[in-house]
Amino acid sequence: MSKIVRIVRPRRSDASRPRRWLLLLLAILVVAGVVGTFMLRDAFEGAPKGFVLSDVPRPVADVQFTDGEGRPRALADFRGKAVLLNVWATWCLPCRKEMPTLDRLQAALGGDGFGVVALSIDRQGAEPVKTFYSEIGVRNLAVNVDASGQALSALAAVGLPTTILIDPEGRELGRFMGPAEWDAPDMVAFLKPIVEREGERLAAPQNEEKSL
Repeated sequence: MSKIVRIVRPRRSDASRPRRWLLLLLAILVVAGVVGTFMLRDAFEGAPKGFVLSDVPRPVADVQFTDGEGRPRALADFRGKAVLLNVWATWCLPCRKEMPTLDRLQAALGGDGFGVVALSIDRQGAEPVKTFYSEIGVRNLAVNVDASGQALSALAAVGLPTTILIDPEGRELGRFMGPAEWDAPDMVAFLKPIVEREGERLAAPQNEEKSL
């Protein structure tokens, strides 16, 4: 009588499943990162020379400071709008030179979807900033001061002025080291689509409510 020999295949260990899921998750994250990089580059194609774009948006420290009246403020207060954060000081000559162009940029593009935030690190507080604004006729920029100077390290700023473009979710899109003509045609052409996109995003919920 012939015997039937059963071949029993060894079952794969369940321990290998978490590893496969981990590899799959890593692959998804890599693909998402690559896609995000290309999307960011495409969105900001034509950035002015010297404007260094982030590979992907990255979180910005919630820097603390005070306004012209001494009230506490923070970068988180500006969530929901795109921000051009300019770190400067009244004793910085290049900063003083570019400040009128930031004032004009705020006048041209400032609104619900975008704002220029000039953050001084003057140790003497708000008074030197107010005096300087008065001397050069700044009318559209608020007084913001970090007298501790901690914003420099928190934002990884290696010099003054440093200007950082921040999205409505509080993430850095790119930065510019040194002074610039912020109201120059190429700079306005670069920033205006960002402002318009944010304006459309803010208006979208209102339009949906009206259609209901």
